[in-house]
Amino acid sequence: GEKFCSCQSVTMVKATKAKKGSVENVNAKIGLVMKSGKVTMGYKSVLKTLRQGKSKLVMLSANCPAIRKSEIEYYAMLAKCTVHHYAGSNIALGTACGKMFRCSALSVTDQGDSDILAAVE
Repeated sequence: GEKFCSCQSVTMVKATKAKKGSVENVNAKIGLVMKSGKVTMGYKSVLKTLRQGKSKLVMLSANCPAIRKSEIEYYAMLAKCTVHHYAGSNIALGTACGKMFRCSALSVTDQGDSDILAAVE
């Protein structure tokens, strides 16, 4: 019984470790975009950039409300824009952007020196 339990916990750690690496990778790319590129944060401004056709990538946090998420996805589909579902919460997404506030949606209008558009696809 004990052997099986320890084995299970090891595999769990492995799985989360792989996921964490990819999340940190995306976080590093978000940081680079914030420094060198152009980003609009927030639900209203994301919809605005999608309507104007300026948005190249939209990121949504894991705990973004379902109706809001589906609305943004619909706009993105019309604008032929990629939607990336960020693994963390809105708090984690805001922190990844280097801000002291929560962010459930962000739109990348210019990627700058980052290769975030190729990385998330």
